[in-house]
Amino acid sequence: MGSTDRYTSPLSERYASKEMQYIFSQDMKFKTWRKLWIALAETEMELGLSENGKPVISQEQIDELKSHADDINYETAREREKLVRHDVMSHVYAYGQQCPKAAGIIHLGATSCYVGDNTDIIVMNEALKLVHKKLVNVIEKLARFADKYKSLPTLAFTHFQPAQPTTVGKRATLWMQEFLIDLEDLEYVTGSLKLLGSKGTTGTQASFLELFNGDQDTIDKIDPMIAEKMGFQECYAVSGQTYSRKVDTRVANILAGIAASAHKMSNDIRLLQHLKEVEEPFEKNQIGSSAMAYKRNPMRSERIASLSRYVMVDALNPAITSATQWFERTLDDSANKRLSIPEGFLAIDGILDLCLNVVDGLVVYDKVIRKHMLAELPFMATENIMMDAVKNGGNRQELHEKIRMLSMEAGKNVKVEGKENNLLELIAADPEFNLSLEQLQAAMDPIKYVGRAPVQVDKFLEKVVKPLLEANRTELGMKAEINV
Repeated sequence: MGSTDRYTSPLSERYASKEMQYIFSQDMKFKTWRKLWIALAETEMELGLSENGKPVISQEQIDELKSHADDINYETAREREKLVRHDVMSHVYAYGQQCPKAAGIIHLGATSCYVGDNTDIIVMNEALKLVHKKLVNVIEKLARFADKYKSLPTLAFTHFQPAQPTTVGKRATLWMQEFLIDLEDLEYVTGSLKLLGSKGTTGTQASFLELFNGDQDTIDKIDPMIAEKMGFQECYAVSGQTYSRKVDTRVANILAGIAASAHKMSNDIRLLQHLKEVEEPFEKNQIGSSAMAYKRNPMRSERIASLSRYVMVDALNPAITSATQWFERTLDDSANKRLSIPEGFLAIDGILDLCLNVVDGLVVYDKVIRKHMLAELPFMATENIMMDAVKNGGNRQELHEKIRMLSMEAGKNVKVEGKENNLLELIAADPEFNLSLEQLQAAMDPIKYVGRAPVQVDKFLEKVVKPLLEANRTELGMKAEINV
């Protein structure tokens, strides 16, 4: 835990997992820098970099660099940075102190963005993998929930007014569908990520033209070889000193999309908890309110909504940064990137953990759901009732007007008088309908009014969700740990 006498981020103290925090840690960053320096030196050696017929880089130097790839001498780097005010050159110096034989060839021909920008891409790629894993698990838990409750009728709502019934499981497929769209976008962007490579100070590779004596064919091999060594298929074909900051925008928009989906689901759960129909998990010793001891507040769903708003707004940072870059490079992106990208990922990580926890423990109160359904169902059943009355010899147009008037009377009884919905009794008392109260009540089975909802759930799970989960089965089985 952080110090108590200075600010510490709640993203690390309360919300984000250890796995996501490591991805954006100093260790991950600077170990990746060293891997990139090794990849560059190896590439230059393998391409035959020489001076006066003698190799510039030896295998012995490469081996020395590899032997200190992970044991970073942070204190040396920190002391050096106080002197030179440059983080990359400070770490070049620190690495060289551990590797005296290779000190002269570290970072050869590169600019700071070679390690900085390539590392940013690598880190975002790793973070997207973890987001992908958690998103797949959220979808899997929602699929189980949808399947379990696919045939449980519930009031649907349009404008948050009671509407034609659906099922609890069908509603969950709507949440799932949004997360599936996010997953498709995530996979597309992840599949299109490329490294910057080693392009030099303005992206022209002028330093390598000098190093390799103008050999264009050899220089063309540098970026592909570095990409392969770092586990990527290719590098961006052209760049200034940096990769396009539009890449960060694309990534942040993925996170914002997931946040929007999570926010929508959490809002629905909060409203359902108010209705006492569905409730998020509530632990034995959990306190809902400091004043009102009886309360069971949907605090996890509220936290999902709260963090989601942060992520959605955070996506503006990379977009504005991308739009305001000057020519081949400015440095007004750096401080913003150090905040917006890691914090966007740390927040979405916390959101997905909360989603996993909430969906895994949702409690459904079927008797309350049925009570609410039956209170509104007579209004929704009027068309079927009218059809039955016509079969018994009634006039459709006359019956339509009668039902309209009786519905208004029953609605007044409910809203103004505070009474129970007595529409069925009013219809049974009217001889024009020629239907008994028993006949009318027999028509009040909620499952008759949910349309194809159960079938839609089955088809959606079978045709859409099951193949996706099967393709990602090695990622399944996650459990979320919620800190507070």
